[in-house]
Amino acid sequence: MQRIPLEPVDSVTVTSLMDNVSDLLLQDQGPAKRASINNASAPHMAARFIEDSDVGDTLRAEHGFSALVSVDKGGRTHNILFDAGVSPDGVVDNMRRLSFSPKDLKAMVMSHGHFDHTVGLDGLAGELGTVNLPVMVHPEFWSRRRIAIPGRRASELPTTSKSALVGAGFEMIEDRQPSFLLGGSILITGEVDRTTEYETGFGVHQAFRDGGWQPDPLILDDQALILNVRDKGLVVLTGCGHAGIVNIVRYAKRLTGVNDVHAAIGGFHLNGPMFEPIIPATIAALSELNPRYIVPAHCTGWRAVHAIAAALPDAFIQNSVGTRFEL
Repeated sequence: MQRIPLEPVDSVTVTSLMDNVSDLLLQDQGPAKRASINNASAPHMAARFIEDSDVGDTLRAEHGFSALVSVDKGGRTHNILFDAGVSPDGVVDNMRRLSFSPKDLKAMVMSHGHFDHTVGLDGLAGELGTVNLPVMVHPEFWSRRRIAIPGRRASELPTTSKSALVGAGFEMIEDRQPSFLLGGSILITGEVDRTTEYETGFGVHQAFRDGGWQPDPLILDDQALILNVRDKGLVVLTGCGHAGIVNIVRYAKRLTGVNDVHAAIGGFHLNGPMFEPIIPATIAALSELNPRYIVPAHCTGWRAVHAIAAALPDAFIQNSVGTRFEL
């Protein structure tokens, strides 16, 4: 595989805009700076049954994922949105609560086409108006999909409308191969090589192709975002990690030629009876990869999160909506 030179950045801050968990009592931990329940400058809202009729407008959590990636390079900060959550207004409202503006975004990256990562584009479009903001996706991002568990009625997943996004002014950029943002400072993996024996995909996942439903276990549009922080190593950000978190991190290392993994953040999709059997093998491989920080989120699942925390106690950090990871 030909290596892709990834230009180092001075630092990066990954802010959790949406995740399954909100915990305002978590304490700062290393690079993780928590949203405070007692922040007087945070937005407030009217509350009819509270004396003084005022209460904090707290961050929302939902079964979705979104992160703001703020890259510092050469004295300038560039903001990229990675995924957009599962509700139309969840991410844009959390951005407001955290004093971020969608108008400061330079680009967006969608990890894959599942609706719990894309529906929030609706609210963002409402804030942005008609602008030619680039959105990077894999060509199979638009696929019709469903979950077909044997013995149960198949359940079709909501599909993102290409015509609606283009009509709203988004500039859709489709690529299967690795591609760059910010002049070679952010690498989007495109399709991830599947090399482990145990990360075999989502067996009950199907896509509508050639007039019928066909097995689609690999979910090939699953892609990750990679940065190389100067003198620290790779930061790998995943949405659901359908390609397998070990496959993804190993692929990031092979693509860039950078051996050190500074942080792995995002969904690792180890939840439920189909994936829990591979937790031990995944943790063994993650231990060998030796990330300085590891932040399992979204669809990782509580069993896997607890197992990762036990196996990698010095690296593990609990995620929560509003957390800033200053890397």
